[in-house]
Amino acid sequence: MAVVTGSNRGIGFEIAHQLASHGLTVVLTSRETRVGEEATKIMQEKGLNVVFHQLDIVDPASIETFSDWIKENYGGLDILINNAGVNFNFGTDNSVEYAETVIRTNYFGTKSMIKTMIPLMRPSPFGARIVNVTSRLGRLNGRRNRIANVSLRQQLEDNDSLSEELIDSTVNSFLEQVKNGTWESGGWPQVFTDYSLSKLAANAYTRLMARILSDQPEGHKIYMNCYCPGWVKTAMTDWAGHTSPEVAADTAVWLALISDQFVSGKFFAERREINF
Repeated sequence: MAVVTGSNRGIGFEIAHQLASHGLTVVLTSRETRVGEEATKIMQEKGLNVVFHQLDIVDPASIETFSDWIKENYGGLDILINNAGVNFNFGTDNSVEYAETVIRTNYFGTKSMIKTMIPLMRPSPFGARIVNVTSRLGRLNGRRNRIANVSLRQQLEDNDSLSEELIDSTVNSFLEQVKNGTWESGGWPQVFTDYSLSKLAANAYTRLMARILSDQPEGHKIYMNCYCPGWVKTAMTDWAGHTSPEVAADTAVWLALISDQFVSGKFFAERREINF
């Protein structure tokens, strides 16, 4: 039983398709009901066990309604793929006009889904799985695209000092600078600044939660990882990517289904572990 957020098109649609092709029951979700139902119908016509439910990850009421529906109809879930996200910059653009929406969706929305779904993750000898679709643009120590503040970078990198409060304060500090017009001198990532920072926060939260969840008893383990799908030819990149959604979805599906090794709190690309 798998839930894939933002799965009416692009990478999310392909992740849902591949999971369903492995014989799983998959809940396809989208903000808009019509497009979600149309996407679900395509898979159902192929004989795949896919159902639809509306979900807006930035709306607490929507998440609560979805959670209640999952509980009532399935008793819980085994796999959560946090794919829903937004980006408003293309090419060489670096506008922060929609920074609040980007951070609210890609970080806070993802975080809300994780917190709400964790109590619903079903016991399993293989462990429940959470996979967060993030980006290399959110790496802490990327050569060209990283936070300039060395002290902050070190705090975010140190698992002992990493906290939800630190991650929240980092993104909120950026948003405050966006509002007062000082963000360009704030030492933030230079490429797609709002998107990069939202994914950096999601990466950090993955590490934090993996550490917290490591205390779960045997049979109730929850393994959480994140991965970069690459520069994918989808609407989010204005079709400028060079990777197909089919290839981009592969690592998410692999992390969700892998049963011969138990990894958590790691960052992957093309089935290989990479540095945060």
